[in-house]
Amino acid sequence: MILADKIIELRKRNGWSQEELAEKLDVSRQSISKWEGAQSIPDMNRIIRMSEIFGISTDYLLKDELELPAGGELREDIPETRVVSMEEAGGFLKHNLASAKRISLGVMMCILSPVLLILLAVSAEEGHITITEDRSAALGMIVLFLLVAGAVALFIISGIKGAPYEYLEKELIETSYGVDGMVKERWEKYKQSFSVMLVLGIVLCVLSVIPIFISVAVYGDNDFASGIGSAILLVVVAIGVYMIVRACIIKGGYDRLLQRGDYTREKKIENKRNDTLTTIYWASCTAIYLAVSFITQEWHRTWIIWPVAGVCYGMVIAIANAVRQRG
Repeated sequence: MILADKIIELRKRNGWSQEELAEKLDVSRQSISKWEGAQSIPDMNRIIRMSEIFGISTDYLLKDELELPAGGELREDIPETRVVSMEEAGGFLKHNLASAKRISLGVMMCILSPVLLILLAVSAEEGHITITEDRSAALGMIVLFLLVAGAVALFIISGIKGAPYEYLEKELIETSYGVDGMVKERWEKYKQSFSVMLVLGIVLCVLSVIPIFISVAVYGDNDFASGIGSAILLVVVAIGVYMIVRACIIKGGYDRLLQRGDYTREKKIENKRNDTLTTIYWASCTAIYLAVSFITQEWHRTWIIWPVAGVCYGMVIAIANAVRQRG
């Protein structure tokens, strides 16, 4: 048995991933991959270190004729990993940039969808336009549904085009030689743009309430002014959310390939356990948002459900994980 096969067997016997073995040997995961693929050979210092952590002799590692020593069975319960090639990584990053544009535009369209409805409603009520309130409401609802339908179409297109890369989010991966370096280089170039877009998006969302305050301060309890202020609020929020969503999706693409943040091996294993809960939670939030918005017709206020839902989601997942650990 050659050295490459012995390293694989000893690693599996101890239940370690390539990443975990790399940490113990103070080398990169790619080095372990190349050793196990017989593409390179570890130096003598690494051989000695492996003999220590595996509890075997250096002779066993260096001499092909020696068989695996008795004691312990190979672990077969290690999660399967998928190797990501340079071509796949490049294709995913290209797709992720396009998907970020589609999804952020779709979210923006959803937020903007009631703007015309609000403007027509207050204009018809105050007599600034000649059409009746019923007709203005009908026209506004038509535009609302068209924008939402367009947004849904963008989400579906992104989902279809992203289907080949879904494994990056859920499965454990290992990257081919050179992929990490390429991804890190691109991330370094994008990092400053990410910070600028995220900060501007957040600032716009915070400042979006100013038009409401201005309308109240200047015009008092005037429905038309309040309606204009609400429409401007939604436009500013839509721009801010567009920037936040786009920046975060692009960053998420880099995180997936580098297995950082929410895409570490531990997080992926944890997320698999929470898939059903996540689906139920966000489906419920969507139903609540639509129900409350249509019943109250307060579209300029009900958008607050989404940031609240985002905060509550973290709490729900934390509680679910705590209950699972105690059980």
